[in-house]
Amino acid sequence: MENDELLRDLVGEIDFDPAELKAKYLAERDKRLRADGNEQYVEVTGDFSNYVDDPYVERVERKPLFDHTEVIVIGGGFGGLLMGGRLREAGFTDIRVIEKGGDFGGTWYWNRYPGAMCDVESYVYLPMLEELGYMPKHKYSFAPEIAEHTQNIARHFDLYDNACLQTSVTGLTWDDDAGHWIVETDRGDRMTAQFVAMANGPLSRPKLPGIPGIDSYRGHTFHTSRWDYDYTGGDNSGNLTGLADKKVAIIGTGATAVQCIPHLGEGSKHLYVFQRTPSSVDVRNNRETDPAWAASLQPGWQQERMDNFNILVSGGDQDIDLVQDGWTDIFRNLQGAKAKEAARKLGRRLNSKEYGQLLEMADYVKMNGVRARATDVVDDPEVAAKLQPWYRQFCKRPCFHDEYLPTFNRPNVTLVDTDGRGVERITPTGVVANGVEYEVDCIIFATGFEVGTTYTRRAGYDIVGRDGRTLSEHWADGLRTLHGMQAHGFPNCFFMGFTQGAVTVSVPQTLNEQARHIAYMLSEVRRQDGSTIECTPEGEQAWLDEMASKARLGARFRAECTPGYYNNEGQTGNPNQFFSGAYGAGPIRFFRILDEWRENGRLDGVAID
Repeated sequence: MENDELLRDLVGEIDFDPAELKAKYLAERDKRLRADGNEQYVEVTGDFSNYVDDPYVERVERKPLFDHTEVIVIGGGFGGLLMGGRLREAGFTDIRVIEKGGDFGGTWYWNRYPGAMCDVESYVYLPMLEELGYMPKHKYSFAPEIAEHTQNIARHFDLYDNACLQTSVTGLTWDDDAGHWIVETDRGDRMTAQFVAMANGPLSRPKLPGIPGIDSYRGHTFHTSRWDYDYTGGDNSGNLTGLADKKVAIIGTGATAVQCIPHLGEGSKHLYVFQRTPSSVDVRNNRETDPAWAASLQPGWQQERMDNFNILVSGGDQDIDLVQDGWTDIFRNLQGAKAKEAARKLGRRLNSKEYGQLLEMADYVKMNGVRARATDVVDDPEVAAKLQPWYRQFCKRPCFHDEYLPTFNRPNVTLVDTDGRGVERITPTGVVANGVEYEVDCIIFATGFEVGTTYTRRAGYDIVGRDGRTLSEHWADGLRTLHGMQAHGFPNCFFMGFTQGAVTVSVPQTLNEQARHIAYMLSEVRRQDGSTIECTPEGEQAWLDEMASKARLGARFRAECTPGYYNNEGQTGNPNQFFSGAYGAGPIRFFRILDEWRENGRLDGVAID
């Protein structure tokens, strides 16, 4: 920066050497790099297919369907619910949602582990609160309430009517002569639809670590996204009485583990936590909703709050921080407010080098505070040191929790830190790490979901468009879309999620903007008395050019990060990695592009026939 005094003034006095800290970060990254990258995980098929089975409801048999529906929405999570709701609002009545779970909810149908809760403020995160006249019970809602809200959305918009639950799509093929999609499922269905919206979700397919011996273990195992309460006892609030005489291992210390480990520590005879890389865990400070505050809200309050949050966590600035939580604190300290203050003092805008320097220094200070919290909370200095994260703030998804770190003060909880190497192997009776075998009665895999694999692999099927060309062929060299929602050669098919669109901290906000945009396009097809809508090659290329022009230097940042799903386990050249489809100018600009595209009415880059 122009002078070091200004930098110190902005970030505060520092008691560390930035060069030494960066070297420490890179050393911690290097010890975790693996040549196999994402291949270190096992696909949950064949002998491991039971890890994706539904343990929550009995299968209900039904006859196959061979009917036609105007719009089929694949996925019944927030994406599918918002898509269905916005279509209903636009006047569409012939809608079918296909969902592999036994009910609506998506992630919140599957994630029932003890302690599961949203980590974005519920007043922002839970969509359609005003439409349903509902106010969450806490600032951060717990899973049962979120699941109930998803089901209330489905009821509100009559999405249970004509829905196919407990059903997985196995094939999607465009019939050019008939002008519709053929949708095949694992129930023997062969239904058709004029339009299809893909709301599969970016994190939907569980993954397992490819640990030698994983198939030899004779004890009990399950994945956190398929929690086995028949074995553990209890519910989302804890009280895991079935583990009182059990020695339990949990492999993984990411966001899910941070939420369930406190309950496992409380309920187990002994809990072994196997850690490759510690999470960044800051203060949560959850609390019940204040009735007086809720009663004071004016119409339009939720959209205003969502926009305020999104601007702040996208690096912008606002006169007031409506949410005031860990997320907005991070971004206000790291980006918006600090950069604005620096520009004011310099009398000019920061150049890219100065902005990067400010961002890096503020990040160091913030993460030093996170590491200091571990030291303050955990009694054993050696354990506290192993729980300290040595990487930049957004190398991994930040976590916020008030009971996680204190759990390691329990005498029945052992942190098995593997110094970045991970578990060595699994035996018939236990888990081996650092050359030591830990005999356990149960292994719980908190190893997350598939990321970095192809879109079609995560979906579980390929999509066959015009002239028999598959989506995997069309995207063989990377994603090609218009606004992330349409691909040339795949008419009347729409993608929701993180395919060349905006990545937001609160995912439902992106899904809501996409649902509105897709509903508008379908309405235009109806208004123009058309039958198909498809992006043109020119429209697709124009968006690729826009994506390229707004690409940020994020690739360098992620390359210096410790391995994880954000950077494709350190193999950053993968075109399918988590952020490869992110629009570089951010969600504020992306949403404005969509708004302007609809407002001008020209439908640039799209053809309706």
